Amino acid sequence: LKSLNQFESTLDLTFVAESQIIEVPHYSGVGRPSKKQLPNQITYRIEGALASLPSVRTLKLQRKSCFILASNQLDLEALSDQELIEAYKDQQKVERGFRFLKDPMFMASTLFLKSPKRIMALMMVMTLCLLIYAALEYRIRKVLEEHQAVFPNQKGKAIPNPTTRWVFQFFAGIPVLVLHQLSELVLNLNEYQLELLRLLGTDYEQLYSDSG
Repeated sequence: LKSLNQFESTLDLTFVAESQIIEVPHYSGVGRPSKKQLPNQITYRIEGALASLPSVRTLKLQRKSCFILASNQLDLEALSDQELIEAYKDQQKVERGFRFLKDPMFMASTLFLKSPKRIMALMMVMTLCLLIYAALEYRIRKVLEEHQAVFPNQKGKAIPNPTTRWVFQFFAGIPVLVLHQLSELVLNLNEYQLELLRLLGTDYEQLYSDSG
């Protein structure tokens, strides 16, 4: 019984159901012992089945799925629990936006600023750029969704949610022909570029229109 208790103490989500201790006699010699022969040794075998309660398992999973989210804002009217969770989850959107710092094209590793004021100024400029970047990406995806339109990704597959970075790359290299320094002609805009500019509105179309 002590061994059974020790074994059960090691179990977490299961327990031994319908356990019973069976006495097993051992006899010396060979062959079948007689009814009057006494055993030389008696051992005990534990029989049972491992089982688990769904409620215990569910509670365990819930506890493992929990994490502590703390705030110094104790006024629930100013910041409810639901708003706190949503703000925490939305952090990944901001963190994802700052991934451009690791992009080799940005060359952030080549910058060296010794003065804290200059570092803060650079961070302000970068944050402002990220704000514009995110706002443009939202607008592009919004107009594509509203008009059920798509835009080709890097592999040529039409998607409804391109990134701003890819749109910038897609518009890079558009030639502009300057005629006698009096007028400019924007050349070789393809159908996807023209369609996106049209969806974004006249302000965007004018940036790529011919001027004279």
